[in-house]
Amino acid sequence: MGSSYGGAFEMRALTGIFLDTSNIDEIRKYHELGIIRGVTTNPTILVKDGASGWSEVERRCKRIAQAVSPLPVSVEVTTNHPDEMLAQAKLFSSWADNINVKITVHGPEGGVENLRMIHELETNQNIRINVTAMMSAQQCLLAAMAGATYVSIFGGRVNNMGYDSRQEIRRLRQLLDSFNLPAKIIVGSTREVLNIIEWFEAGADIVTAVPSLIEVMLVHPYSKETVRMFLEDGRKLRANA
Repeated sequence: MGSSYGGAFEMRALTGIFLDTSNIDEIRKYHELGIIRGVTTNPTILVKDGASGWSEVERRCKRIAQAVSPLPVSVEVTTNHPDEMLAQAKLFSSWADNINVKITVHGPEGGVENLRMIHELETNQNIRINVTAMMSAQQCLLAAMAGATYVSIFGGRVNNMGYDSRQEIRRLRQLLDSFNLPAKIIVGSTREVLNIIEWFEAGADIVTAVPSLIEVMLVHPYSKETVRMFLEDGRKLRANA
């Protein structure tokens, strides 16, 4: 399918909904509708969608990148060891020009090593990074200052902790704008359609959504009822022609 986006493409440029899946059939379906602006994956998604083994991960990610090119595709490292993260980031980014690399803001016990790796990859290796697993505006600000192309805050999990994710998104939007930082705000961990609309209203550049949520966004029971009425009345008009 040819691109309808035109011009010289940069992964920083597009905003909108990123499809949160590695199912190639679902990706093609929604890409052909022209309503997605990228794809996000992670190890959990890949396992759920049936990827088993490194060769299958590579094959699937290359197919996704080709299917949606030039839209961005996020592929997450599977390790927190610095040397292995560096090697995987270089490998993933070599699979396609539109692949960016997801790295968590810190390791399972915290620490600053991941931020150092993010800065190295963005500034010295010219690899676009999506910093993930963040729960606060302050984490996202530091990731953006380190040079991240995308900063991903998990809005659904923020809500689950008893906080209003919209407040954190608004705070982050103000901070990035005040510091003149170009990082795009991704809000993920989407639980319901209302999240998508509210997070965009709060200042998100991108919201990730699984295919089933996009289906619910599109199909409304009153729209179905109205379409049926129009078609039935259209049938009557044709019958009386």
